[in-house]
Amino acid sequence: MPDTGQTFFIAGAGISGLTLALALAQRGGRVTVLERNERISEFGAGLQISPNARRVLDRLGLDSAVAGVSLEPTGIDLFPQDATTPLTTLALGPAMRSRFGAPYVVMHRADLVETLYQAARRDRAINVLFGVRQWDVVSHARGVSVSIDTADGEARTSRGKAFIGADGVHSQTRRQVLEGPDARFGERVAWRTLLPFDAVRAQLGLDRVTVLFAPDYHVVCYPLPHRGQVNIALFVHGPASVDKAGSVPALPGTRRNPRLAAILAAAGNSWTPWPLYTVTTPVWHRGHIGLIGDAAHAMVPFQAQGAAMGIEDAAVLAPLLLDTDDAEAAFARYAAIRQPRVSRVARTSLNNGRIFHLGWPMSKARDSVIVAQGPTGHLNRLSWLYGHDAQAADTASSRPPTQPKSAGAAGV
Repeated sequence: MPDTGQTFFIAGAGISGLTLALALAQRGGRVTVLERNERISEFGAGLQISPNARRVLDRLGLDSAVAGVSLEPTGIDLFPQDATTPLTTLALGPAMRSRFGAPYVVMHRADLVETLYQAARRDRAINVLFGVRQWDVVSHARGVSVSIDTADGEARTSRGKAFIGADGVHSQTRRQVLEGPDARFGERVAWRTLLPFDAVRAQLGLDRVTVLFAPDYHVVCYPLPHRGQVNIALFVHGPASVDKAGSVPALPGTRRNPRLAAILAAAGNSWTPWPLYTVTTPVWHRGHIGLIGDAAHAMVPFQAQGAAMGIEDAAVLAPLLLDTDDAEAAFARYAAIRQPRVSRVARTSLNNGRIFHLGWPMSKARDSVIVAQGPTGHLNRLSWLYGHDAQAADTASSRPPTQPKSAGAAGV
């Protein structure tokens, strides 16, 4: 019988799953990744890779690859509804590198997934199976047994040390295997589009991120020089049953916001809606089966940390699984370390959403706080987030942290 002591199965070839596969393989593990799609497929959107996540990717040898398909923005311009100039420009670029020892970049989500996948393809210890029709997993005293129906109709059963569900917000692993909850829709929708540089050059700084605040909605714009495009994400309240493409809903106050009006005109009917679901579950594991990423803790994107939390999960879980013979104990330790941190990030993200959408007069108070904190205030306010080293997590990491008192701004 083949040795299964360092063999792992991962459901999902997204950011969390592929990062975990690379982290396990780097430390001597053998990994099979199960993916239902026929090829790497990631819904197109921008994302931020902050220093806490970037240092994990760099340690996997991906520094140059990530740099080649991302932008290290100089800052974030913050515009309230009627402003013609930004309230402030939050410092990124050298300020982030100097303070936290790693860059802060923005990139297209699909480019990060492709970067991770190409690295996995080069690693002989990783096998990505596409077109998996169905899988089933059973945990037993000595590990897991995994039954797989492959794309060519073959049925196979294999054994391993552990099975990890990195299968996203509507995770089969969480809902069916661990009998956990469904994801919850919070009546928020992200409308996304990609526009060429020339279409928005007069409205946006193409070396930085731009955030536009308004009562009940906000817009985040990420330049993607690698593609010659800007990712535009508009966050509004709305039903889950929105059309799959077309025009955004009517937004109040756009006549008083020429910058936003110009962006909406340039986008036309090119928008795609994405309902925002969240996941809260106390059960991250049972036996030799566990969860990482959105499968365990999907959150609203208003601190831009969803992908980063999955990347951190992988950095914590991989050594725990490989350094002990007891995968169940490894999952328990991982949950104790990670749950307080991701809960704090999720609360911060939810609070940011409220702050971004404030109406008058509370919006004026918000703007005053932003101006008072200045271009570098966020470096202190969010040092607990960006300065975190997931691979140096220790016993103190499992204690509930103290909540910050100052208001958030713009996801940074």
